[in-house]
Amino acid sequence: MSDILILTHADFCSPGHLAETLDAQGLAFDVLRVDQGDLDGYDLDRPRAVAVMGGPMSVNDPLPWLATEDAALRHFIERDIPLIGHCLGGQLLAKTLGARVTRMPYSEIGWKTLCRCDGEHASPWLDGLADSVEVFQWHGDTFELPAGAQRLFASDWCGNQGFAWGDKVLGLQGHPEMTEELVRLWVNDWGHLLDSRQPSQQSGAQMLEDLSARVGALNRVADVFYRHWLKLALRETV
Repeated sequence: MSDILILTHADFCSPGHLAETLDAQGLAFDVLRVDQGDLDGYDLDRPRAVAVMGGPMSVNDPLPWLATEDAALRHFIERDIPLIGHCLGGQLLAKTLGARVTRMPYSEIGWKTLCRCDGEHASPWLDGLADSVEVFQWHGDTFELPAGAQRLFASDWCGNQGFAWGDKVLGLQGHPEMTEELVRLWVNDWGHLLDSRQPSQQSGAQMLEDLSARVGALNRVADVFYRHWLKLALRETV
């Protein structure tokens, strides 16, 4: 059992670049499939940092394991350990912190430009990032901001793309963890879900255009989030 825990909810929503980052630094981590009951009996006092990945379900679905995950997240928040949520993970953190998660009238899918919203109160989660970054999106739900949270990002199609709550919680609507392999997998396996009538969506071809360069830039954005997350966990510069 390691000190870093990653919660997943579907085999096609893997940790991606996050796992690559941890492997490159020689940091051990546990990956649990919450939807398969892996959280049952897990020592919630062990992790020093927790990442919550995405999934195709909604936080509002009547799934018993969502209540288990909510209770675990509450415990982690009470322990004041670093938490980072990706898409569904960000929505789960928002809901656990008391915010509503609702269905949008459209789906935001593809490479989207996010603008920083932290203003003069610059967030350490965004240290070194430009005023706008491109992040991969694939979601139909959106979170409201929890009470006391700082909004970090917005896009043209989604006003709440990221928030910081307290010193150690980061919730993201997008997918900074994407790798080339994951993007291709999603485009190939989920392409039937795309709706060309929605201007908020890119086509599969658009999502694959200049993929290597785009993923490389995305990885550098993700590294900013992960570096701070690990710094908080390890109490040293990583």
